[in-house]
Amino acid sequence: MTQTASSDPTGVIGHFVGGPDLELIEAARLRPVEVIERLASSDVGLSEVEAVRRLGVYGPNAIRSHGVRALAILWSQLRNPLLMLLAATTLVALYTGEITDAVIILGIVALSVGLGFFNEYRSARVVEALHDSIRHQTQVIRDGRPAGVDVTTVVPGDVVILRTGDLVPADLRLIESKELECDEAVLTGEAMPKSKRADAEADPDLVELGLRSIAYMGTVVRGGAARGLVLRTGSRTVFGRIALKLGEHQPETAFQRGLRGFSLLLVRVTVVLAGGIFLSNWLLLHRPAVEAALFALSIAVGLTPQLLPAIVTVSLASGARRLSQKKVVVKRLISIEDLGNIEVLFTDKTGTLTEGRISYKDALDPSGAHSDDVLELGLLCATGDSADPGASGSALDVALLEGRNAPAGYSCLDQLPFDHERRLMSVLVETPYGKRRLITKGAPESLLSICHTVSPAARVTVDQLFAAGARVIAVGSRAWTGEPSCSRSDERNLELAGFIAFEDTPKADAADSLALLKRLEVEVKVVTGDNALVAQTVCSGLGLDFGETISGPELETLDDAELLRRLPRTGIFARVSPEQKSRIIRAQRSLGKDVGFLGDGVNDAVALHDADVGISVDTGSEVAKDAADIVLLGKDLGILAGGVMEGRRIFSNTMKYVLMGTSSNFGNMFSAAGGSLFLNFLPMTPTQILLNNLMYDTGEMTIPTDRVDPELLRRPAQWDLRGIRRFMIFFGPISSVFDFATFGVMIFVFHAHDSLFQTAWFVESLSTQSLVIFAIRTRKVPFFKSPPGLWLTAATVLVVAVGVALPYTRAAAFFGFSPLPLPFLAILAVMIITYIGLVELGKSLFYSGRLPWAHLPALPIANWERLPGVQAMERAASRWTVRRLPSKGRSPVRRRRPLSGRTGAGRRPER
Repeated sequence: MTQTASSDPTGVIGHFVGGPDLELIEAARLRPVEVIERLASSDVGLSEVEAVRRLGVYGPNAIRSHGVRALAILWSQLRNPLLMLLAATTLVALYTGEITDAVIILGIVALSVGLGFFNEYRSARVVEALHDSIRHQTQVIRDGRPAGVDVTTVVPGDVVILRTGDLVPADLRLIESKELECDEAVLTGEAMPKSKRADAEADPDLVELGLRSIAYMGTVVRGGAARGLVLRTGSRTVFGRIALKLGEHQPETAFQRGLRGFSLLLVRVTVVLAGGIFLSNWLLLHRPAVEAALFALSIAVGLTPQLLPAIVTVSLASGARRLSQKKVVVKRLISIEDLGNIEVLFTDKTGTLTEGRISYKDALDPSGAHSDDVLELGLLCATGDSADPGASGSALDVALLEGRNAPAGYSCLDQLPFDHERRLMSVLVETPYGKRRLITKGAPESLLSICHTVSPAARVTVDQLFAAGARVIAVGSRAWTGEPSCSRSDERNLELAGFIAFEDTPKADAADSLALLKRLEVEVKVVTGDNALVAQTVCSGLGLDFGETISGPELETLDDAELLRRLPRTGIFARVSPEQKSRIIRAQRSLGKDVGFLGDGVNDAVALHDADVGISVDTGSEVAKDAADIVLLGKDLGILAGGVMEGRRIFSNTMKYVLMGTSSNFGNMFSAAGGSLFLNFLPMTPTQILLNNLMYDTGEMTIPTDRVDPELLRRPAQWDLRGIRRFMIFFGPISSVFDFATFGVMIFVFHAHDSLFQTAWFVESLSTQSLVIFAIRTRKVPFFKSPPGLWLTAATVLVVAVGVALPYTRAAAFFGFSPLPLPFLAILAVMIITYIGLVELGKSLFYSGRLPWAHLPALPIANWERLPGVQAMERAASRWTVRRLPSKGRSPVRRRRPLSGRTGAGRRPER
């Protein structure tokens, strides 16, 4: 958004917004005080009134709104390649003078597109609401005081406080910096963080993306602390411009690949079946080519479940609403499928297995005796700079300072903030007597390595604390004689003062949550920055069978092959770095497992990105929430287990439609093909075929509300195209048996012809393929052992009732129907009961595993891919599947248990 000077009384916008790429470079070359002056700000930021005024001028600090665009959704519906088939059918009808048929087809198309648009639009509104429920905070200085504000309200001229773990909210010119390092991989792809400084840059060859005094929007503070002045916000930032160019395209996921494969399967069957029907009617039966083409196109359309995208979208959207009620916010609808298919869950310990409310326990000297001196040193180190109380980045400091104050008379001269790499923080203090001392505290392993002497008693003490499940930090110090400033290189030659112990009790319901996940066949593994003994104590107390433990230093010595060998029997990874977390996740995925990762810290961001499902919590760091696919409104494995079950429920209902639609449509179209060979008229007109398909699909729109058998929720699942093909080939002909029985009854009993024959088959076809959902939706006996959902039952019965009544209404002539003899309805009832009974018998045989599937052909025609037009249709189907569905995961039919040895073939590509 570019503004003119007339709307900018300060002249700020005219100088810094909408100009050439020299803007950031020019700011980098100026001294901080000059940049502050140019932006009409101050070193203590803006007033709240001025910030509100500038927000009205600049707009929100967002790349793009999550607003729903109705026209874009409508266009996505119209880009469906199935419409090409319908358009071709309409053109053929118009060419042959069948104006009524053409109008009916267009009406059906409008209704189908309208249903798809309505459901996708409603789903998009759900996603918009979910996005709005996630708020990102950042620290700015307003009215001279630090304040937490929503990141979208940050404006040019704001002074932002940066600390370890923060996501940089805008393009900032640093005005103060202390050991600041930013991870700029999101912009540059470089793995190593880049050091930053506030000094003016004098290099004549500066480029916009390599400035040391600029912190870029979207990058992550990996260490240190700083203050920065906002130069650019929203789409005017470097990150924003790149994001707008890339758009919102997401890599194809396992679930989308499964849908694409399913679409290609339908294309193959359609080409073979419709092509064969056209050639046989034209060349063998010598029917007019136009009539044969019209019928073949109708067969092709009828074979395809047009509303599959709508069914999937409705399932995911309704699931997202239910998950939000269970405190699970879905950032991408497709991630619901991934959530249900998690096989291995990596989680941290604090706040997940434990209460997350850390409390101070005791301060001990190296021998294990209580020591007030150690407590005082810890308090001094925790207090740090009062102007930036959060610089330590440690929740342990909050617990230590609760109800306690640092000793009086000390002043803080300098500090080194905590970071996750060195796991230390330091302060340089001056005592009441004028002496200076460097105090360092942090992880015992890190601090003991920089102490000049460590007694054996000290190591025994820390081991005993860890074995008792305590969180421990070590404290050391040394006299200081240099300048009143320090750097990381000064953290050496310390004298060990002692240890401070904290406790974090296990959650009361953690054991039950772990047991539930085990019943769901989700293997839980702990990845923690804590000590191995602490993690083992907590896991043992909760009944988690963790097997072996690997520490971070040990992990460094393992090559990839050894890590893969040990992964299946290792359940705890302790003292691991962010890079090691990511390595563990990638290794687990390479073993063919769907991997979820639950984390809330900046050190979890890379692992969240690399997992199949990244899960964070609303109280987590901003970078963790941005990297996650799922955000929990409570850090509780019980909430997560509920989300897993909901994902599996959605997946199972989606597969009901896939299995029923493919088998029923295949059977009906096979019957149409066979009937056209011995009848001197079409067994069903193209219009009637389309109407049949539309009514059937409309009734099945309630499948997402159906109940799911408990056994289908017990383990993960995946797409199984071979299983779908077998199901289609096995149950489709069963449907055809009753279609041909209807043909015989109408010809030999009622001597029907044309309209009456077509009406009878329309009613029988619609009734059988609609009512069979009650048998196909479960492997159990329907109604008695597995009752269907109320809405599914009502919709299915209503569709059948409308189909039976339609021939007796005024609309019958419009569709070419004739009233059916009442005796036929009695025969139809007997056929429906017999059909469902036969399907029940077929189910027991199909799921018994005794069928000779190895001898079934892959398709009726070999080398089908060489047929003319197949490749073009495949490409169209591929584009349709990827573009139509706003989704992420993988999907079912084949169910498998953890540790099944499944290969990594067909896995989701790196995101």
